[in-house]
Amino acid sequence: MRFTTLGKSETKISQIGLGTWQFGSKGWGFETDFNKKDAIGIVHRALELGVNLIDTAEVYGMGESERIIGQALEGYEREKIVIVSKFLPATIRPSAVKRALTKSLKRLQIDYLDVYLIHWPNPLLPLGATLKHMEKMVDDGLIRHIGISNFGLKRFQKAQSKMKKYTIEVDQLNYSMAKSKVKNSFLPYAEEHEITVMSYSPLGQGYLTGKYNPNNTPSGTRRRNRLFRKSNFKRGVPLLEELKLVAQEHNVTMAEVALSWLIRNKQVVAIPGAKSILQLEANVKAAELSLTEAQLSRLNHEVSKFNPKLLF
Repeated sequence: MRFTTLGKSETKISQIGLGTWQFGSKGWGFETDFNKKDAIGIVHRALELGVNLIDTAEVYGMGESERIIGQALEGYEREKIVIVSKFLPATIRPSAVKRALTKSLKRLQIDYLDVYLIHWPNPLLPLGATLKHMEKMVDDGLIRHIGISNFGLKRFQKAQSKMKKYTIEVDQLNYSMAKSKVKNSFLPYAEEHEITVMSYSPLGQGYLTGKYNPNNTPSGTRRRNRLFRKSNFKRGVPLLEELKLVAQEHNVTMAEVALSWLIRNKQVVAIPGAKSILQLEANVKAAELSLTEAQLSRLNHEVSKFNPKLLF
């Protein structure tokens, strides 16, 4: 496994983490494609493989994701695992923000969170007030690091300017070879200021794996993902073909190449989900893959050209 540091802190995190939106979520095939026992087994295998970063949120499976993780981590050394969760700010009342954290901690069966993120920006609420409450949580030992999710560069800078005592260490963003705007819009800033970019949907929800095509698109939650439109498969042919070619050159999967492309930058960690141990193991192997400069150049060329239509 390859490790990096979380933001400016001394906390070490694996560059391949485990995303758990799928735990408890029927839209991801929970209780049809896999179940709680499988999910717990995935967490255990991830830890065996050196993954120490586990990402969840209060809304994943309506709290079931956090419950499953809490059960899976029973008996493990807490200080060796970096647990990330997120909340949706609906009010600036300190009691409401504290209550969201308290419920997450109870479901996870832990006393503190390593990283707590604002899941989405809420333009109706004063951001400074929410961040003030989060800084108080750090003082109280309930969270170790503060982060945000789905904040673009300007919103991130605004959030950082509201901080009084601490810094925002991480921005969790939808970043992949299929949705690469972050590479030019936020990553240079993250590199300069030592901010961790936590990439969710790092495989484009499966678009980059080669599993899907215009006649075989995913169901459930991913049905709404416009990447899987026929027009975007047509636009993506050059990128997907180059990705497949590089994978063949290394005798690995397309997913491994797509993840390796992301984590080549030490500021980036990827949190792909997995519904089986085989998927998990393939994801983790990406940390062992080294792409050549020539291969990176070819991939970057196709990434820069790929312009999917994601609006109506």
